[in-house]
Amino acid sequence: MFPSFKRRRGSETHVDVTRDIEVAGKRLPLTIRQNARATRMTLRIEPGGRALKLTVPEGLPEREVSAFLTRHQGWLMTKLARFSGESELEHGGTIFIRGVAHRIERTGRIRGLTESVVVDDEAVLRVGGAEEHLRRRIVDFLKKEARFELERLVAVYAGRIGRRVRSLSLKDTRSRWGSCSAEGDLSFSWRIAMAPPKVLAYLAAHEVAHLEEMNHGPDFWALCERLCPDTNEARRWLKRNGTMLHAIDFS
Repeated sequence: MFPSFKRRRGSETHVDVTRDIEVAGKRLPLTIRQNARATRMTLRIEPGGRALKLTVPEGLPEREVSAFLTRHQGWLMTKLARFSGESELEHGGTIFIRGVAHRIERTGRIRGLTESVVVDDEAVLRVGGAEEHLRRRIVDFLKKEARFELERLVAVYAGRIGRRVRSLSLKDTRSRWGSCSAEGDLSFSWRIAMAPPKVLAYLAAHEVAHLEEMNHGPDFWALCERLCPDTNEARRWLKRNGTMLHAIDFS
């Protein structure tokens, strides 16, 4: 990743390397700057969200840089969503579906369906209907995706622990991503359909675990991790990025 170089004693010369990085299906230019005075890696999104800049300590191994970028994929995805927010929920804009950036494309067909397709290696969300209904149709699609995946996951996890789910509903709650009643009624935020698959899996496991443990004690978390081994990683993702999913205005 980095070119070979030697720095003269006392010099503060910075060495930059530029390459592309893929974030949720989109390629962005990334400038990696080695700085002898840096003590840790610092990742910054350039104005407009069109490029990234990473400052690293001099001589840092490439594997550590690669691992850092991998760990911050989720953070980058939702931070970049700021630049594809309300003003871009339109034809040519961007929406995330299961963690992948989709270009929004109006089909012009009044009775057309909303569907996720791949065109020339690019993820596209094709939306039919009148222009003024575009956002509502995107919401309807996200709800459909969320229900399909959550119902499947909940059935699998509930079957593993021998518990019965009475109902599953979708809401647009801002204070929590999901809930579980003592009677077995599960509720989820449909916005989770924008998150990566492992986050949906964790959320389903979390609420199913409450069917057996109506608390957040050690036994609950042990069960949650048994159902979803990615629990800790998914929790960190939601902590870093959940606010951005809630911030997208679909009205």
